[in-house]
Amino acid sequence: METRISRLLKIKYPVIQGGMAWVAEYHLAAAVSEAGGLGLIGAASAPPEVVREQIREVKKLTDRPFGVNVMLLNPNAAEVAQIVIEEGVPVVTTGAGNPGKFMAAWKEAGVTVIPVVASVAMAKMMQRAGAAAVVAEGMESGGHIGSQTTMTLVPQIVDAVEIPVIAAGGIADGRGIAASMMLGAEGVQIGTRFVVAKESIVHAGYKERIIKARDIDSEVTGMSTGHPIRVLRNQMSRAYLKMEQEGASFEELEQLTLGSLRKAVIDGDVVNGSLMAGQSAGLVKKEQTCLEMIEEMMDEAEKLLEGR
Repeated sequence: METRISRLLKIKYPVIQGGMAWVAEYHLAAAVSEAGGLGLIGAASAPPEVVREQIREVKKLTDRPFGVNVMLLNPNAAEVAQIVIEEGVPVVTTGAGNPGKFMAAWKEAGVTVIPVVASVAMAKMMQRAGAAAVVAEGMESGGHIGSQTTMTLVPQIVDAVEIPVIAAGGIADGRGIAASMMLGAEGVQIGTRFVVAKESIVHAGYKERIIKARDIDSEVTGMSTGHPIRVLRNQMSRAYLKMEQEGASFEELEQLTLGSLRKAVIDGDVVNGSLMAGQSAGLVKKEQTCLEMIEEMMDEAEKLLEGR
């Protein structure tokens, strides 16, 4: 399936893997790129030199295009932005803020910049700033979310900008990809399904929770703080929501979740860890390789779009 996104990123399939903190490391990124999609390293709040090491490891495993997701709220964002240039990373996606101050340097270095946006206004601003494309991410996504659904956000952003749009949030199979294309998107970003990929380093306990998840198993914490995060419900999320209802301060809530994503991903603590996952978890039924996932999804999407 060729679109402006697959041509822009020089990839076989217009499928991008989400830049999930702790999850999106070099094994997963390289596997997705090798399978014909665009693998991403999630820089999150990792030390800059760790990000540099991750980039070099991806290059050892694949010679295909890959990218880095830069979280702009990270105090190290400026250093990571520079490392991206020094290491010759072809693509950057950005989250949590406005990449405006890094845009000129990235573009001068030939980096393709694709911000993740959750509103029409932000998409227009990113187009004006020189973004090559945008990821329109609906609130069905795992982790940090906006307030619009993918179904309504994607077509409104498609109508508002000329640059290509990548749909994200709630997409985990060929039906979701085909639906995104019908809404006007030219690519998709998938996170939750790739968490359970065979190449993903995520702890087996976390993977199992996603595979066993039902439609109603995700919930949103942090509404009161202005930083809503979608996770699979567990003891930690219940405690967080109870504290929120009782009016706990931002600092108290932060203390509860300190290191909780690492606990889930690395230690497999499914009780006190932060099990970030999207509403699409209910669609994810098995562990597969990235190649199996992408080929299965694309085959289904192409059949649907051709009306077979």
